[in-house]
Amino acid sequence: MDETFIAQRVARLRTQMNVSARDMSLSIGQANNYISNIENGKSLPSIQGFFYICEYLKISPKDFFDEGNDNPALLNEVIEQLKPLNHKALESILAFIRELRDKK
Repeated sequence: MDETFIAQRVARLRTQMNVSARDMSLSIGQANNYISNIENGKSLPSIQGFFYICEYLKISPKDFFDEGNDNPALLNEVIEQLKPLNHKALESILAFIRELRDKK
């Protein structure tokens, strides 16, 4: 993992949210080119900036670095919706997911 990972990951996750780099920059209290500079490899966020980015993206720092999870915010939302379900409902959903995965 290198600096390009951070740039590409921010760009990909921001794009999934369908928000511009400028709007994201301003939303986290930064200059309008802050996110563009990160995505273009011109700068890296500070630790505090990184936490603001993760909060904005609705993911944890762990989610950010999980290269096997292409949609961390969506997956987190799915998990939150599953938490209140009972055992039988979760088993049914798991069977459905396995069926979907096997059809790939």
